[in-house]
Amino acid sequence: MASEDTDSYSSEELFNEFDPKIAANPQGRLRAMLERSPIERTGDGSVRISGRDEVKFAFRHTEIFSSANAINIGNKVPLIPLQIDPPLQTKYRKLVDPLFSRKRMNELEPSMRELAVQFIDRFADKGGCEFNSAFAIPFPCIAFLRLMGLPLDHLDFFLELKDGIIRPEVSDGEDRQTKMNATGERIHAYFDTAIDERLAQRDDGLLSHFLDAEVDGEKLSRDEIQGICYLFLLAGLDTVTASLGCSMSYLAQHPEQRQQIVDDPSLIPSAVEELLRWESPVGGVPRLVAQDAEVAGVKLKKGDHVGIGIASANIDARGFPEPDNVDFNRRPNPHFAFGGGAHRCLGSHLARMELRVAMDEFHKRIPVYSIKPGETLRYSTGIRQVDYLPLVFGT
Repeated sequence: MASEDTDSYSSEELFNEFDPKIAANPQGRLRAMLERSPIERTGDGSVRISGRDEVKFAFRHTEIFSSANAINIGNKVPLIPLQIDPPLQTKYRKLVDPLFSRKRMNELEPSMRELAVQFIDRFADKGGCEFNSAFAIPFPCIAFLRLMGLPLDHLDFFLELKDGIIRPEVSDGEDRQTKMNATGERIHAYFDTAIDERLAQRDDGLLSHFLDAEVDGEKLSRDEIQGICYLFLLAGLDTVTASLGCSMSYLAQHPEQRQQIVDDPSLIPSAVEELLRWESPVGGVPRLVAQDAEVAGVKLKKGDHVGIGIASANIDARGFPEPDNVDFNRRPNPHFAFGGGAHRCLGSHLARMELRVAMDEFHKRIPVYSIKPGETLRYSTGIRQVDYLPLVFGT
């Protein structure tokens, strides 16, 4: 990637997370942010942390950088465990972490491979596909719904709810927060009904599990279960889909690197990590300053809103030799694609397993592919994904 001059971006452009012009190739903007300062105040008075060392510090110090109340995405109750800080957050993590442990995900891998093969076999001999609708959406989403014990035929409804929070479509005069609040009401209403149904009749899904789970000897309240399910719905139906699309888009446009994993599938785990580092679909996360502090010479005041730049930290030369070189042999690869510290992504083991399985099974059957000629890829802002990914096979 060619480095772009810092001066080619205005301050407004640098800190605008929703500028579609830079969504397809964000690294130039991220590099400009790093060159300006690893941490600085933005035009609206909030703080943006871009540098790797500063991001690492912020993740490790929840007493300064609080996740509680850092953002309102239509939820009426805290998202658990995301919007709960230690020490209480630790109690919730002890409840949910074992459900997504590396050991449990390894046990699920055979069934995930079977599911992946089922979807790939539907289009492998058709000469091409729109990758999102054919695979990137249904594969991880069906897997997630099975884990939760939610109806598979409700997927379109769940996707509508998820997009209403993560990518709300608003017309002129409409307010994003108003749209998210309305969608949040629908999510809460859905899970109220789902909780009542499982109180009457348990199944083997995680939602039923939460009805019987305890924290410090007490069962979870309805609000606590709502907070868990709300978060799981958004995370389970979006981030792996976004990561799959971004990774496959990169490979479709870089045939030499794609051939590396076709020739040597043992590279797939490290390729997954490197593409997570480079593409970083979750570009940043919000925090709220809980107490006055000073970081890298910048004074922070209690109540300041902070954006922690995951994507920028992932291309900071202080953490990665030749950061603009996408290297499938990069080891170690201490990227922040799953965040860090106490709030590190709960589903990281599941996401990694799904990405490895998808990349392995796809390339076994379809080793050569490219972007359909004449198509221009469109990337969304926020959690970055390829909105439309038409592939042709054999070219």
